[in-house]
Amino acid sequence: MQIESKIISIINDKLKNPIYETLRLLNMKTILTKSNFSKKEGVAVHMVVLHFVYMLVMNKKISTFMDQSNDSFKKDVYYRLLANAHYNWRKLLSLSSLKILSLLHKVQDAKLVRVLILDDTVEDKVGKNIEGSCDNLWSNKAKRKIRGVNVVSLNYSDGYSNFMLDFAIAMNNYARVKIEEFTNIIDHRTNAHKRRLESLKGKSQIAIEMIKRAVASGIYADYLLVDSWYSKPVFIETMNELGLQVISRMVNNDRIWNFTGEKKTLDGIYNKFKKLKTIKMGQYGKKIKFEYFGVIVEHKKAGKLKIVFIKTKENLIPIVSTNLDLSDEEIIDIYKRRWDIEQGYKELREHFGFGKEENRIYEALIARITLSFFTYNVVSYINRISNEPKTIGGLFKDLECELHTLAIAMQAFLAILDEIAKIEEVVNRNEDFTAIIDLLRDVTGKLLGFRCES
Repeated sequence: MQIESKIISIINDKLKNPIYETLRLLNMKTILTKSNFSKKEGVAVHMVVLHFVYMLVMNKKISTFMDQSNDSFKKDVYYRLLANAHYNWRKLLSLSSLKILSLLHKVQDAKLVRVLILDDTVEDKVGKNIEGSCDNLWSNKAKRKIRGVNVVSLNYSDGYSNFMLDFAIAMNNYARVKIEEFTNIIDHRTNAHKRRLESLKGKSQIAIEMIKRAVASGIYADYLLVDSWYSKPVFIETMNELGLQVISRMVNNDRIWNFTGEKKTLDGIYNKFKKLKTIKMGQYGKKIKFEYFGVIVEHKKAGKLKIVFIKTKENLIPIVSTNLDLSDEEIIDIYKRRWDIEQGYKELREHFGFGKEENRIYEALIARITLSFFTYNVVSYINRISNEPKTIGGLFKDLECELHTLAIAMQAFLAILDEIAKIEEVVNRNEDFTAIIDLLRDVTGKLLGFRCES
């Protein structure tokens, strides 16, 4: 094994496979062990995960990947990884994100405003028996109710890079398959069973628990950004207790937001203070012009809040901040950063297979979404530390091309060595030469995991 270790070190040094190098930097084997990924025999689990990362970068399905690779594993190896009820996929994503953020800290400007962004998205799933999918879900993309999977997620952004920290599937009362009817029979003590139960808690509770986990893990952000659906008095009260400063849009609903003082509704406060405050002008993009002013109010549960009322030609948009010291302009500018997660969803759909999962089993669906988020984080990190950062799409194409090039180069090199090994003088001088070639071929297959299409 000593010579194999040396060969791996040499190949890593010369080939500079950015994906494998990043996984090594993350100490992926240790993260997998801590996340309860273990195999007593057969293929090493970190190599199976590496192959899935390659599949996502190359935009290949398992079957296509296997067809194009001499070094792929058997189909059952991949599907067993996805269906295992004991693996802690959440911990894998959490620990790898923490490691990436610690590495990122070395290149971050201390002045950057770092934010956590909470949001959810509905991904269309037409199959009737897809576990975790529900009917009657509102899709912002389709602008109508559809059948799909509702994914609640937590994102980290420093204005330059985005990373997916956590996610959960939220099921409503219109689930296509009830959890007691899920295919796999699993022990109630397993990680998979806990994630099944989590899906029934409702989006608000799922979101609160997600944020608590992030805070407990040591992740730091200056602000938490949420949309109006989550921004309710009890939610903000909980965030205050966690020490998180919130900036969010507010829903203009008298039953949700009822303040202390003379004017108790958002409309009442706006109509009162628009006559007393100096109204400032702003512009979003080239076309949207708006007026705005800020006012400090108090709520029985949420405490003192600063609300910036933004008035466009058609809408009144209240943005609330629990940091009373921020200027109106700072509150508006920071809240615009909530768009970062929408950009993240877009990139995940276009390049990392998010929303295109073909898994009917709930555990496999959780695993595939985790692998998409994990690969997205790895590629985002590679992009951030590169000397010439690109769009995720541009980097994605470059990585795919680079992996193909590495595969071709190694195949040519091994073919040359095969021919050298046939030279009688070489064989006579070093009887271990052919054994070293075999070892090189095996190690290369492990590190690259595929061969290029002809």
